[in-house]
Parts: sequence; C-alpha cells; structure tokens
Amino acid sequence: MSIFDSIVITGGYGMLANALLRKLAQRRLSVHAVDRDVCDITRESDVDSLFQSARPTLLINCAAHTKVDQCEDQVDAANAINGTGVGLLAAACKKSGAMLVHFSTDFVFDGQGKRPYRSDDPVGPVSAYGRSKLLGEQKLQENAPDKWLILRTAWLYGRNGPNFPRTIVERGKAGQPLKVVDDQVGSPTYTEDLAAATLELVELQKSGIWHLSNSGQTSWFEFARAALEEFGVKAEVAPTTTAQWLAIRPKQARRPAYSVLNVSPFEKATGHPMRPWREALRDYARAVKQDGF
Repeated sequence: MSIFDSIVITGGYGMLANALLRKLAQRRLSVHAVDRDVCDITRESDVDSLFQSARPTLLINCAAHTKVDQCEDQVDAANAINGTGVGLLAAACKKSGAMLVHFSTDFVFDGQGKRPYRSDDPVGPVSAYGRSKLLGEQKLQENAPDKWLILRTAWLYGRNGPNFPRTIVERGKAGQPLKVVDDQVGSPTYTEDLAAATLELVELQKSGIWHLSNSGQTSWFEFARAALEEFGVKAEVAPTTTAQWLAIRPKQARRPAYSVLNVSPFEKATGHPMRPWREALRDYARAVKQDGF
C-alpha cells in the first residue's frame, strides 16, 4: 500500500491547503480535504470519525490558529488547536499506521539568534502563538506515529487568503499610509514552494523536524517595498521599529527579531536549493493577477 493511497488534509480550505491541493492534483492524486465543520481536531470523536471514514495513509495537518495577536487573548483556543489537537491526530495516525505531516513555525524560537536556526537549536517562544505551536510539536512527538514530519516555516503568504503582501498592496492602492517595522528579519515563504517541498520530503520518506522557507532574508519593511514594486503600486512606505510599533499597539504579540531558518538539510536531501524569496514573490504577483486581483 502506498502512502499516497488515501490522503487527507485537515484545515483543508486554507491558504497552504489550497497550494497542496494544486500540487497533488498535478500528480493526479486524489485528496480528501476537510475543514473544521467536518473535523474539529480538538474533538477526539471528530478525529476518530475522520479516520474511520477516510482511512488515511497520509494525513497533512493544515488546521491551525494562525492569528498571532488574537492568540494572546485566546490562549486556551490556541493551545487546543495548535497543541492538543495535534496530539490527537498523532495518536490516531499511530494507531492506524498513517503518516502525519504537521506544520510549525519560526515563532518557536526567541529571535535572539545571529545565524539561521537549525532544527535542533534550543527553542524559546516569546508569544502565546509560539508557545501553542511548540506544544503541538511536543504533543506530536509524545504520540509519534512510525512516520512523521514537523515542518517549520516562516512568513507564509499565498494565493488563497489574507496575507502580508496582499494587505500592503491593497492599502497602497487605496492610498493609505504605510508604516512597517524594519528591525525584524526573516524569510518570506510562498505557499506553492512550501507545498512542493513538503511533498518532496514525503516522497523521499524523510522524517523528523525540518525547516522550510524560501531562501534569503529580509525585513518586513523591505518585504513591503518589494511587494509594492512587484505589483507596480506607487506608494510610500515608512520604516518604524518594533518598540515604536508596540508603543502604539501594546496588546500585540511579541515577535522574533530574527527568525531566519536554516534550509540547507532540505537542499542537501533533495539536491536543489529553495527558491530565493524575491523570485517567489514575483511568481505570486503574477498568479494573483491572473486570479483577478
């Protein structure tokens, strides 16, 4: 039996799930995508029902509470969705023999690093969101099936759903003032590239914790300027600091100052580099223009 015989995606209608569905369709593979209405991963009964009906051999978990600032006020919900729910999926995969692929985040690190983070570097999240995602990693490993992947990624954007470059471009087109922090550094990641890399690791039968992002690094400020340029929007964007931003919005979550991920193990395993972030952004701009944006 192939691991691809029965593929299930939880959180199946989000930005990353849509990218995965496109990549799987290119491989002529059928997928059962479910959203929270069908399977709330925080409910053991829902998870059991999903496994009884779909009998997955590969489960890709895209279900997540990703609104970072809201997590500060919704800690229990974040921990349930990003943490204990992942443990339930892991236990079900372990029982059935399915492979589990789960996505985590650069937010599990404290952001004080000076070089790209390796998968075995010490963790130390500084936000409720980061702590909830780390809890998910821990719950998965406590209930680990025989085959599993934890894929940490960063600064995700894609065609289906709200994201940073889309918001910047929309505000720029509307003539709204743009002020973006310039002292947080990371690697923007296009969902299409993350989806493709994910399936490569599955096909290679890899396991464990891997870091996946587009290559290179930038600040949120430079990312905003690049997005405006790729979309041909003439708008001024001003830099600000994290301290200045938090002074205006004190309830916002703390974010890592530096969260570049080391993707060299993936590049060594596959024999090719991850695409530079600016090249990926250019492709994103072309795609959403075709989508009618």
